Amino acid sequence: MNHSQGPLPTGKLPLELLADLIAGLEIEEASVVVGPGVGRDVAILDCGGPEYLVVTADPITFATDALGYYAVSVNVNDIATSGGTPRWLVVTLLLPAGQTDEEMVRDIWEQLHAAAADAGVAVVGGHTEVTPTVNAPVISGHMLGTVPRDRYITAAGAQVGDEIVLLGPVAVEGTALLAREIPRKLAALGFSQPTIQAAADLLFDPGICVIDYARLAIETCTEVHAFHDPTEGGLATGLWELALASEVGLRVRSEHIPLLPATQDFCEKLGIDPLGLIASGCLLAAVSADQAQALVEQAATQGIPAATIATAVPESDGLQIHRAGRWSPLPRYDQDELTKVL
Repeated sequence: MNHSQGPLPTGKLPLELLADLIAGLEIEEASVVVGPGVGRDVAILDCGGPEYLVVTADPITFATDALGYYAVSVNVNDIATSGGTPRWLVVTLLLPAGQTDEEMVRDIWEQLHAAAADAGVAVVGGHTEVTPTVNAPVISGHMLGTVPRDRYITAAGAQVGDEIVLLGPVAVEGTALLAREIPRKLAALGFSQPTIQAAADLLFDPGICVIDYARLAIETCTEVHAFHDPTEGGLATGLWELALASEVGLRVRSEHIPLLPATQDFCEKLGIDPLGLIASGCLLAAVSADQAQALVEQAATQGIPAATIATAVPESDGLQIHRAGRWSPLPRYDQDELTKVL
């Protein structure tokens, strides 16, 4: 691999660099059922019991409020992509020196415990520290769950011919973050206070947790081949990660993607692509073609926006998106569009 010079941009590591780093890991351990890989959000371990142990880790670096809620939700989402049940959470909380008081700590802690209780997760340990190495609170969650030995799912299972069903709208998290972090800028662009507040409230309704979407897919379809929850880099990057993990190409139909109206409006005024905006709150499910419509219809009965947005094709066909009446390469956003405006 060629090594570029200069600092890396804010955001995820470039996928090629990440793949190169992971390729250097040599895991010779029989207990590792699923190890690291691009697009894989969890490790799955065989500890000898009736179920596998599912392990994930995710930090919260964008949000300045609702940290506890975010930390629980995004880690629950990762466990959900395995088809498993979230069980235990370990938390590292780093707080900025000179800015942290007891009220701040208690607020974060109360959020964390309330969100964990709602998810049925036990907070079992962690670490807290006030440090000059951060200039805003940073919370990193490490969650463990369980999944039946014969029913685990990964991002690497999509098959040529599968339909990719998107459950939930795009982009709940990014839209809520814009409303919460830059409300004055949005107001200056002509958005009303009720519109901005409604966007901010998306964080909790419909919310960013997708475990119910995963359970719906598993209950509806006998052949769920892969799950992936798009996060940083938005839906477009989530599709790239799914394709790379499964070694398939994709034909994506943008006109089928259920974008939130506020997302479209905010992104148009801010000059950013909604498909590259952090997208927790939706789930990609690769299912057999004959079961995709049943999943979309079942989601509709529960008031969940859902659509078949892509088809898996041979890897050699690459990733293409149809929008504005033509096919073009699917963009990828290693640097989330959110970073352009925050």
